Amino acid sequence: MMFANLQLEPKNIPLSLYIHIPWCIKKCPYCDFNSHSLPDQAPFDAYVDALLADAKSQLSFVQGRKIDTVFIGGGTPSLLPVQQFQRLFANLRLMYDFSATCEITLEVNPGTLEHAPFEEYLNIGINRLSIGVQSFDAQALHDLGRIHNPQQAANAIYSAKNAGFGRVNVDLMYGLPEQTPQKAVQDITTALQAGATHLSWYQLTIEPNTAFYRTPPTLPCEEVLAQIEADGRDLLHGQGFENYEVSAWVGLADRPCQHNLNYWQFGDYLAIGAGGHAKITLHNHHQYPDGIYRYQKSRLPKDYLNYTEAPKLINLERVADENLPFEFMMNALRLRQGVSTTVFEQRTGLLVSSIDNEMLPLQHQGLMVNDPLKIAPTPLGFRYVNHLVGKFL
Repeated sequence: MMFANLQLEPKNIPLSLYIHIPWCIKKCPYCDFNSHSLPDQAPFDAYVDALLADAKSQLSFVQGRKIDTVFIGGGTPSLLPVQQFQRLFANLRLMYDFSATCEITLEVNPGTLEHAPFEEYLNIGINRLSIGVQSFDAQALHDLGRIHNPQQAANAIYSAKNAGFGRVNVDLMYGLPEQTPQKAVQDITTALQAGATHLSWYQLTIEPNTAFYRTPPTLPCEEVLAQIEADGRDLLHGQGFENYEVSAWVGLADRPCQHNLNYWQFGDYLAIGAGGHAKITLHNHHQYPDGIYRYQKSRLPKDYLNYTEAPKLINLERVADENLPFEFMMNALRLRQGVSTTVFEQRTGLLVSSIDNEMLPLQHQGLMVNDPLKIAPTPLGFRYVNHLVGKFL
């Protein structure tokens, strides 16, 4: 692969902010995210202090841009008291320039919503919720180790809509232990009836370092999984939902998650909080050569809180030119509509002709669209995204 580099201009690349709140009431058996049981004396004050010091230390990475989207993930972010969110955002807005249309998403757990009425989140500027339901089936919730029941899950969606949230995502899993197609479809129906405007609908996978990996449950066979997927797709299409990304569905009353779109379109994002991962494009920076960098923060809350001026920035590495096509495609090919070739060139600094050897055979096989202005999977290729991405390794 030969590379003719273009000049990277951060001003042409959108910038997001990810905020990680690392605590949960208890760890779910399928979860491999960076989450930790909430201690009896939760260090909320110290943690928000650390988040603000972390944010201040990354100001030079902004490179003159506004923050277009914010995503508060975890863990269970709704465990953080609303007063701490107020303090956090009041100070972040003094540091960063939030765009007028900034999308701010908060992940919430239906079992921990007693900490704040939804209206208080709206007052802070949070304008999108992502509710971690996973299922409305009582036995499935028990098997998944969730702390909420079906009624709490439905009530969380109703309450969010009644409070004034126009954009409410619901996380649902399928392929659950002993799940039938009927039960999987009923989960979708219940979410839509409660008022979900967006769904993250994804298959349960058994990940290393989880309780399910050590003691695997009995999961549906491939035939049942295929039927679940087909029936779920039919229902969602029938309700006007569009499958714009592998596991993301948006309804007519909503729009795609802009924060996740920025990930998938290889935009930039800062990260604050324990275990946060970031990607940033730098040009004429006082400390680092031009290029695209990835870095992360200490995973354990106690390590994250152990700092002098700011939580440590670890594993900062410049992405090598030869790895950029794979890194880009790993994200962009998850989008049904793909991205423009201009986006590829602006965000990698590479000419699109540098990936001709990889793209042309896939186009000839009918797996990628043959369009000089677009990089996208065909409907057939969209079903085999991992195969496509592997061709750019």
